[in-house]
Amino acid sequence: MAEPPHFDATIALADYHAPLDTLALDLKFHARLSTADEFARQLHAAFEGTNTEAPDVVAPVPLSPRRLRTRGYNQAWSIGKPLARRLGSFADATLIERTRDTAPQAKLDLDTRRKNVGNAFTVLREIRGQHVGIVDDVMTSGATLDALAFTLKAAGARRVTNFVALRTPQD
Repeated sequence: MAEPPHFDATIALADYHAPLDTLALDLKFHARLSTADEFARQLHAAFEGTNTEAPDVVAPVPLSPRRLRTRGYNQAWSIGKPLARRLGSFADATLIERTRDTAPQAKLDLDTRRKNVGNAFTVLREIRGQHVGIVDDVMTSGATLDALAFTLKAAGARRVTNFVALRTPQD
């Protein structure tokens, strides 16, 4: 039996299928930042139906410094900043640091994904007792978000909620 994830909940707008996959790819690789605000609006609306308290702080899945320099922006932060504003949560792009440059997850199997992101993050601020919202554009296996939740809970987070625009369907 598989071990349950370390995060408490995931809010995803839709499955990663056409035509929505094109929106996520345009945001990630072509800086179509208006898409991020719409994803934030829709994630906020989906969260409102959960009857859960808003996170104390919202943070993006961090990119490595090299990837951030290459891309010029973090697409998860482009969603996270307006989402935090809508939720009334503190937005913190530097709460979590990616401590090593990991391989892109897209072409890795699940075990390799977990090893790839294991111990790849560190928390830079006090979060003891807080509800932390983590934002990403796409959730595939959940390995990155699980590794982040593990790190956040080890640092004292009370609850971790993922906010993802699209999620790869699990067969």
